[in-house]
Amino acid sequence: MDRSGETLWRTPRVCDDYWSEFRHCKSFWNRFHHYYTFGAAPSCQQWKEDYNNCIEWEKYRSAAAKDALQTSERNRVAEQTKFTPVWKLRQDPPKDWHTPLNQGKPEDS
Repeated sequence: MDRSGETLWRTPRVCDDYWSEFRHCKSFWNRFHHYYTFGAAPSCQQWKEDYNNCIEWEKYRSAAAKDALQTSERNRVAEQTKFTPVWKLRQDPPKDWHTPLNQGKPEDS
């Protein structure tokens, strides 16, 4: 809380972090990797908008910039958690979990 009794809100990252992410996104290596992996160039505009909102929040305490930055961070976290796992999780250990490795199993030659 600050002196006026309002709860202070700090940005989740330093503004320079948003700029670094934007520069990384625009780098040749990242654009090449993203194009190779996904078939399209990455969209880096959100990092730039987040940087500008962060600067606006820190300089002027703009409520709109704060809300936009919070929404962007929430969307980023939600995007990271929506992927399905690659591996199927086990419910029980394998039947032969206690035997030494490769015992009773044919070796590949």
